[in-house]
Amino acid sequence: CTVIFTRIVTKDLHKPISILFCNLAFSDLFTSFSGFWISTLFITNPDITIFGSKDMLAPYALYTMSILSTIYNLVSIGIERYLAVAESMRTRFRAARNHSVAVVLINWVLAFFLGCLPLMGWNCLHRRKNLSVLYSPFCVDYLIFITIPNVVVAAFIIPLFTYLRIIIILRKRKLRMKACGQATGTYKSAEIQVARTSIFIWLLALISYAPFFAGVIFDATNHQCHVDLYPGIYIFRNCTAMLITMNCLGNPIIYTLKAKPLGDKLKALKCLSTNRVRACTL
Repeated sequence: CTVIFTRIVTKDLHKPISILFCNLAFSDLFTSFSGFWISTLFITNPDITIFGSKDMLAPYALYTMSILSTIYNLVSIGIERYLAVAESMRTRFRAARNHSVAVVLINWVLAFFLGCLPLMGWNCLHRRKNLSVLYSPFCVDYLIFITIPNVVVAAFIIPLFTYLRIIIILRKRKLRMKACGQATGTYKSAEIQVARTSIFIWLLALISYAPFFAGVIFDATNHQCHVDLYPGIYIFRNCTAMLITMNCLGNPIIYTLKAKPLGDKLKALKCLSTNRVRACTL
């Protein structure tokens, strides 16, 4: 919420990449909200989160939609950063703002459509065949359909390829500058910072979503009933949900709070708020 508020009220942060950052914060906010909704249902009626119920369709659909939107936003930010490095800044700036808005809309439409498929009928609410043990009443084939292209490809492979390409391009430019006899100290420092941030981004996604994907694979190959797996597998499921929530906490820190312009604006807003409080006190 702090990231969203700061970027909305600060006019000079309304850049194309800031639109993607703000949308990522919205996605993380929805993920945290849907996770809190599921946690409340687990506290009030644990059986429906284990054996499945119609009441779980809407929370799980919102949870899936928000996670997919977060993954699509991470991919979009990585591609935007790659274009910022590989393409001409002047050429990119003319249409980048419209492109960012279009990408945000496409991300939400796609996430909404895929996340709401269980509400449209793709669920195992009235049939016990192919029923997910971890996420009842979702079907196992729906979970596989969601996780393989989105988690494996979109969250793991595409960001890894994108950030490796960014690091390779920066290294080639540094070598070209060094061959021309230009100073490369500042450029080398920027290259190291980009490399560290890229690796941390990819590792955070891997740590956050790999256990969830492992749970889906176990769900697809498991032939035991809910009672035989209780409570160990459901403790593992709760841990995967906690890791996904930690990813929502890590995204603002990596993408926004570490950015110097946003950090300066946050300090300015804090100082402005403090001055107002002192003025009211006087």
